[in-house]
Amino acid sequence: MNHNAPLPPLSPRPLRHLSEVHRRVVTAGRLRTSGVSVAEANEQCRPGGPWQQILPGVFLLHPGPPTSEERLHAVLMYAARESAAGVPAQPGAEEPHRPVYAEVMITGLAALTLHGFSSTPSLLSLDRIDVLVPRMRRLRSTRGARIVRTSPLPAAEQVTGVPVAPVPRALADAVTELTDAGAVRRLLTEAVRGGHCEPAAVVRELNEARLLSRPHVVDAVDSLLAEGRAIAESRLYRMVQEYGLPDPVWNVDLRLPGGPHLGGLDAYWPEQAVAVELDTRAPRQGHRQDDDALWSEYARKREHLERLGITVVHITPRKLRDAMEQQATVVRTALMASGDRDPAAYVVVLPR
Repeated sequence: MNHNAPLPPLSPRPLRHLSEVHRRVVTAGRLRTSGVSVAEANEQCRPGGPWQQILPGVFLLHPGPPTSEERLHAVLMYAARESAAGVPAQPGAEEPHRPVYAEVMITGLAALTLHGFSSTPSLLSLDRIDVLVPRMRRLRSTRGARIVRTSPLPAAEQVTGVPVAPVPRALADAVTELTDAGAVRRLLTEAVRGGHCEPAAVVRELNEARLLSRPHVVDAVDSLLAEGRAIAESRLYRMVQEYGLPDPVWNVDLRLPGGPHLGGLDAYWPEQAVAVELDTRAPRQGHRQDDDALWSEYARKREHLERLGITVVHITPRKLRDAMEQQATVVRTALMASGDRDPAAYVVVLPR
């Protein structure tokens, strides 16, 4: 076969039944199924030939650099099991087949770029694309593809037809490779400020990846948590305004007259004795006892306030983001129900 020879007849599964990208990026197994031997494929990939092998067992059926889409699918084809890397549509099917990849997904910086991050490099500028696979897969990182193993795999999200790791997991895999504190801080800040996820989810993944022992990551996480609380408070203000709730007093401490401190609250309605507390806790590596102690403090404070006749509504930042109207209804119901309760104990309200 010379370099300009046409592709041999492809029977019984012609390439025209594949999706457009799958006609340009093909595995060795798919070529064999279509009647092209390994020797013939290698011949086409000689210098000056019309094809190129861009990853082990994965061929690009045109000369020149691959597009971003082709690079993504090539990495997924390399990482996916051959039988799971897409099956052509049946002959005569009207719609071209879209590749299906089982148990693999794009992660790291490439995944964040696909999720719409502006602080990450373009796909074409990345030397390697990270791909997440099951821990027991025997597969090596190679040029253009870095293998990241995990167990269990998270549920992939489909972005532009490509399986992509959720933002918190993609962040953890990206941060693993970053040593620049500024770059880490920019990624974590954009994740929260851009509404991609909540700080607790990010910290949980960083904790699982054992990254919270790195000083530059810890510093970025501290900034992230402060950013996350500020955003949650802003959403709480907006919820009160947009859903017509009475104005509370904001960020206060409660005390019994001449007695002990009862705790701080994010919002408090004195006439109805209803309080809102934002739960912005996040797990921290090596701080399990501190986390348990903080939760116990939350619980004790709530029980103490409720014994005094004060209703405490506990809201997470995620609920404020995803179900603000529902949270407004919960608060409104508590305010309306205050007339049916016995009067609460008198407490002193102080600015926090």
